[in-house]
Amino acid sequence: MLRRAVRPRRVLMTLDAVGGVWRYAVDTARGLNGLGIACRLVGFGPPPDAAKIAECRSLPNTDLVWADAPLDWMVADDAALRPVTQELIRLASAWQPDLLHLNLPTQAAGLPAGWPVVVVSHSCVPTWWQSVRAGVLPESWDWLRRRNASGFERADMVLVPSASHGAALQKAYGKLSRLRVLQNGTSASPSAGGQEKFVLAAGRWWDEAKNAACLDAAAAHIRWPVVMAGPLGGPDGTETMLLHARSAGPLAPAALGATMRRAAMFAAPSRYEPFGLAVLEAAMSGAALVLADIPTFRELWGDVAVFVPTTDHLGWAAAINALSEDADRRTGLAARSQLRAIGMTIDRQARCLAECYTDIVAQYAKAGAA
Repeated sequence: MLRRAVRPRRVLMTLDAVGGVWRYAVDTARGLNGLGIACRLVGFGPPPDAAKIAECRSLPNTDLVWADAPLDWMVADDAALRPVTQELIRLASAWQPDLLHLNLPTQAAGLPAGWPVVVVSHSCVPTWWQSVRAGVLPESWDWLRRRNASGFERADMVLVPSASHGAALQKAYGKLSRLRVLQNGTSASPSAGGQEKFVLAAGRWWDEAKNAACLDAAAAHIRWPVVMAGPLGGPDGTETMLLHARSAGPLAPAALGATMRRAAMFAAPSRYEPFGLAVLEAAMSGAALVLADIPTFRELWGDVAVFVPTTDHLGWAAAINALSEDADRRTGLAARSQLRAIGMTIDRQARCLAECYTDIVAQYAKAGAA
């Protein structure tokens, strides 16, 4: 049994070093530390590099533990995730946090009753499949859908970064009664806006959902240089080639932020994006946004961005070229998107999370006193 406190002081949070969950978890831990909440970050999957480890060590009241257990989308069946459950039970029993914050729903499946659990769905294979493949999820992945469903059922609260992603989850899994929307935040500060005439894009380009091929094809017809930051190769051996855009490769957060502050435009062609942290960071940096016409981006940036269908590379080229020739419109869009982004901070996110934690832990304390 975990420690009990109405106001949580210790939170065990899971993360990985492959995608955006790293940025979310580390920034969130920093914000929670500022509220007096200690964090233990428990990593799964491929280990972090030295720079990531150093970033965690710089946090004032957070430590990092890496478990010898996989991520759900990198294994073939449910049995391969048993070490995840075992490690979480072992680590939670030893450290005695007030609450478990799990950044993969599958990690909640099989945990003992009586432990306060928050699950955050940043993405999942079934909703990815709905958006990217637009077909029936293969039977080979049905075990993961079932385990996700079990994790949602175990959770005391399920958080999603956008209402659009919440709707996609409920289309895939049915009604989730404990669902709440809590938008992500950024630690980036607003800047004056990029003046350099190039288009920046950022993502894990090996992921089919990021739609690298469309933007790369468009780059052949775009008058400004198109710079795509992020890895082209994935941990599963997947590789993406760029023929027309320039690859900047993976960039450390500081380097990516500096590049964003220079760019006059930011493009995000994703076919699937539950939130899109890079878009938020670009908006904060003062870049005009050209985004894929998908529900999440419409929800978050509907009247402050240019939208283009995900399959129309010539449409992308035309939209970007038109914006490159209209400085007044470009500047106006950038200013409006930045104004919206200013409200999406890590401090706000941490405060809202702490309120969610408190609600759950108080319910457990009340039940224990009854």
